[in-house]
Amino acid sequence: MHLEIITPDNKVFSGEVISANFPGSKGAFEVKTNHAPLISTLNKGDIVIQEKDLPAKSFTVDGGIIEVLNNNIIVLAESVAA
Repeated sequence: MHLEIITPDNKVFSGEVISANFPGSKGAFEVKTNHAPLISTLNKGDIVIQEKDLPAKSFTVDGGIIEVLNNNIIVLAESVAA
């Protein structure tokens, strides 16, 4: 599935992932291939992504919004520290 992490200043990440964990405002959650459609707010915390055959990567966000639809994930984050 395709993930994009975007801030008002730039595109922080764009690529294919096999799973991703997010700090949802109602609790942390994981998204995998064929996840149900979802829109949620994000709290301050870490987004942890797993790409195929690579070590996990982590991005710290200061909050934002996530949309999951048709194996595409878009994160609009207030700010991100890699």
